[in-house]
Amino acid sequence: MTTNESNPTTAATTTAATTTLGTTGPAVFPLGLGCMGMSALYGESDRVESIATIHAYLEAAPDGTDTLLDTGDFYGMGHNELLISEALRTAPAALRERALTSVKFGALRTVEGAFTGIDGRPEAVKNFLAYSLQRLGRDHIDIYRLSRLDPDVPIEETVGAIAEAVQAGHVRHIGLSEVGADTLRRAAAVAPIADLQIEYSLISRGIEAEILPTARELGIGITAYGVLSRGLISGHFSRDRRLAPGDFRGMSPRFQGENLDRNLDLVEALRKVAQEKGVSVAQIAIAWVLAQGPRHGVDIVPVVGARRRDRLEEALGALEVELSAAEVAAVEAAIPAGAAAGERYPAAQMAHLDSEH
Repeated sequence: MTTNESNPTTAATTTAATTTLGTTGPAVFPLGLGCMGMSALYGESDRVESIATIHAYLEAAPDGTDTLLDTGDFYGMGHNELLISEALRTAPAALRERALTSVKFGALRTVEGAFTGIDGRPEAVKNFLAYSLQRLGRDHIDIYRLSRLDPDVPIEETVGAIAEAVQAGHVRHIGLSEVGADTLRRAAAVAPIADLQIEYSLISRGIEAEILPTARELGIGITAYGVLSRGLISGHFSRDRRLAPGDFRGMSPRFQGENLDRNLDLVEALRKVAQEKGVSVAQIAIAWVLAQGPRHGVDIVPVVGARRRDRLEEALGALEVELSAAEVAAVEAAIPAGAAAGERYPAAQMAHLDSEH
């Protein structure tokens, strides 16, 4: 890999192998594309560039390789699913047929956009699913998951309802999102679970203590989001950057005041390691997550939230970065476990994370 900081892009095609999500999930391109930012939470987005980025991602996978598009039915109040539908509809048929959809559901919202809770009732599962299939223009969803645990509905009931959708052919695989080890076990006792989607990065390593070992034991894969911590450890975020109105990061503790200063100091330490390797900060951060799969005995697919083609190309370059044991140690010395300043969400949202309890 010869990419450097001044030109952090690579060719759009890679020959990387596929990664299988757990023992029951699909084999997919080793990097997923998170589409949320194309519709919500990061300020204004460019529809044309978003669709072009999705197309570039689909084209990056070798022939015959399935790709993974991640979304949620509540991203932009359905806008994101409609955007993906348009992108797939306008993509070449061969690429469209290999595109797998990973969809989160259950979030309740107001007209103004506020989140008011989670609904994991079996009848709600059927309702959310029907609307997603319509918006996506598909007859099935490849991986379907509750976005957050509903505290009022046993996980067994929610997973059971998704399992019925699998039997009916409307869903191919069952996933989970941001749940703890106990919930993971209870869900897996009901039906096969392909993967757990959860935040995992150099500055969000809480899952290593209990959740990752449990996933390994149960044969459940990991789709890791936030691998660049919403751009914080991408190498592109600066102390004087002004966030656009509506950008979620304006309320994120890790982007506030002294927390931001301390976290960007960590990024500068990581930058030195990346420069020695001849890669970008983002690439070495993604490569570190990729390296955790074999290390922990769990198949991990990082989901990158690229909204532009240049950011996507930089992320794809991480697939060509091989880290030695010494380089992994150097990366972890630059950003030690637990070194991040501030929580990954505001307190009200942290309370909804079963994975943190």
